Amino acid sequence: MQKFSRAALLKALIPGVVLSLSMVGCKDPNAGNTTGGSGSTESNSTAATQDTSGDKIKVGQYASLTGETSTFGVESNAGLTFAVEEINAAGGIDVGGKKMQVEVETQDDQSKPDEAKTIAVKFAADPKVVAVIGEVASSRSKTAAPEFQRAGIPMISPSSTNPDVTKVGDFIFRVCFIDPFQGFVMAKFAIEELKLKKVAIMRDPQQDYSVGLADVFKDEFTKMGGEIVADVSYNAKDSDFRSQLGQIKGAGADGIFIPGYYNEVGTIARQAKELGITVPLMGGDGWDSEKLVEGAGGPGKALEGAYFSTHYSKDSKDTKVQDFVKAFTAKNGKAPASLVAQGYDAMMILADAIKRAGSIERKKVRDALAQTKDYAAVTGKITIDGDRNANKSAVVLQIKGAEFTYVKTIDPK
Repeated sequence: MQKFSRAALLKALIPGVVLSLSMVGCKDPNAGNTTGGSGSTESNSTAATQDTSGDKIKVGQYASLTGETSTFGVESNAGLTFAVEEINAAGGIDVGGKKMQVEVETQDDQSKPDEAKTIAVKFAADPKVVAVIGEVASSRSKTAAPEFQRAGIPMISPSSTNPDVTKVGDFIFRVCFIDPFQGFVMAKFAIEELKLKKVAIMRDPQQDYSVGLADVFKDEFTKMGGEIVADVSYNAKDSDFRSQLGQIKGAGADGIFIPGYYNEVGTIARQAKELGITVPLMGGDGWDSEKLVEGAGGPGKALEGAYFSTHYSKDSKDTKVQDFVKAFTAKNGKAPASLVAQGYDAMMILADAIKRAGSIERKKVRDALAQTKDYAAVTGKITIDGDRNANKSAVVLQIKGAEFTYVKTIDPK
């Protein structure tokens, strides 16, 4: 397999690109373990018995480096890369008293679920892979996860929030909160902070993330005494959302919840403004991209004053956050976005689990991940619960110009 430098990756964001970040080091992967998936579709994958020889810890990553949501993959990869550089600069991970360097092989899934599955099959057949980090989007994580479960390879999603992702099996983890909590956060914020009583929802039925978050928000908002006056569907590939927005305007909504991704939200907001809709717009962590405001016509335009929930704020006064922001900014010339922090946390939590396991055997790494408790991550203190989800707080940010400014932290209920 051809290897590329990190710089070469960022220059060559084309379908099928393969990045291998190889950092010089000491040792590599361990013992094989294969388990069956739970409720997954049939696969042609061939799980390889783990090869523990060598002098490096090989970690696989699959991410959307190109395609419709390329910002997600590029940012998450930047965080993971920063973590690996930090780990290796410190001598590597202490594995049973021996320092081992980390090597990452990154595959571009082009923002396509089918491609994510193809990559998962490839990683499952690689005896050197200790664990895999990915994906950001829930639909792609759900497609790939059964392959890693069958192969007995721990998979850690930095930010897939759909609850079904980790239900695939006991080798599938995430380091982010899930939609039932995120939906609760935005419903609570809408009721208590924005004082909204009638809200409309715009959802993309083809995205697991959008459907799951919309359903939870709807349930929580009505439980809290609010009313959903319209619940309309759209297709992210569309360019005209005026029909749906017209329905919402006619329903008398005093707020709109749009649990979509950044690449369509900007267009929706722009067309809403053209139709004279001025009520608050709200969303989830799928909005969290530096390209969000650009799609809405630029700073101070259609998304000015809108709110969304996400995993961290660079404005946090926490010392760990500020140290991370300062170090990343010094190296990369800009502050880290939320997905950068999540990619960083995913890799650092994996490194912590390997150290605690004292082994790179996949099953032992899996067990250590499951025992993660009160890990002081950049995005907050993380404990992995019995369903392999992260129990952690969420933050609500408001869009002001080109900045996402901190508004409020909401803890798990």
